[in-house]
Amino acid sequence: MEKVTIIIPNYNGKMFMEGCMEGLRNQRGPGFHVLFVDNGSTDGSVEFVREHYPEIEILALDKNYGFSRAVNEGIRAARTPYVILLNNDTKARPGYVEALVRTLDENPGAFSVSAKMIQMYHPELIDDAGDQYTVLGWAFQRGVAHSVKRYSKPAKVFSACAGAAAYRREVFGQIGYFDEKHFAYLEDLDVGYRARLYGWQNLYAPDAKVEHVGSGTSGSKYNDFKVRLAARNSIYLNYKNMPLFQLLLNAPALAVGYYVKSRFFRKIGFGQEYKEGLTEGWKTRKSCKKVDFSMGRLRNYVCVEGRLIGGTFSYVYEFLYRKLKKDGQQEV
Repeated sequence: MEKVTIIIPNYNGKMFMEGCMEGLRNQRGPGFHVLFVDNGSTDGSVEFVREHYPEIEILALDKNYGFSRAVNEGIRAARTPYVILLNNDTKARPGYVEALVRTLDENPGAFSVSAKMIQMYHPELIDDAGDQYTVLGWAFQRGVAHSVKRYSKPAKVFSACAGAAAYRREVFGQIGYFDEKHFAYLEDLDVGYRARLYGWQNLYAPDAKVEHVGSGTSGSKYNDFKVRLAARNSIYLNYKNMPLFQLLLNAPALAVGYYVKSRFFRKIGFGQEYKEGLTEGWKTRKSCKKVDFSMGRLRNYVCVEGRLIGGTFSYVYEFLYRKLKKDGQQEV
């Protein structure tokens, strides 16, 4: 009996299909079903998959609705207890599916499990070992640029990176699906944040390894589209998930965080896009559905606040590690 559905959202990712599918063919263990959700691609992606991988179910949307809508369509179509969301620019290593399923089986209180994502073109380095969030309003990839030998133990993370994560499907009915207003970027952190407010855990499984190109659809780490959307969505993320008392408590730190980010994006040539994104987010924030506040979940709010503070210290550590490593390489 199939236990998990692997959902691959795609937009003009034909160039990645062969590697992605090869990784899945090398999986053993629990049975799984693959659902390819195409976002109105124009590069022949659907035709390629239909011709070369006829065993794969295809759900073709009529246009590009964004990551959130694509994966939601896949999750709703799935009939298995678990779903795995897998970016098209990935290649799963043997044991990937088995490790994710095993972790969910062994942890009934877990909503999601994040994989150990490895940089495809620098396989000695980690790309993501689960996502973290800070009181400054900054999200970051845990372990990025660290040696692949590190982060080898299971852990709790703030949220799973939806590029290669497993989810307990029934929980979406309780907390809601990926927010389609996000379109893309920070949508995985948002749903992981929501899960935490409802008392669910987000875990990291180091044995679930997957190679990742990174920015395979958007094309680059920073661009106009990505900066604007991420800025807007950062406003949505905090507005929706933080009750008023927590927003007031964190307002000074958030103000500092947005100010520093604005300086950074001005420096690299995206200051206007970042400002436009924040402005749009502020003006349209009330169109978002806030998580209903409940005194019964007060302990969860306190735990989340503790994770935000702890995440800030983790960010400083990760930043200094990368800076010292870079400086050391330049000296050599």
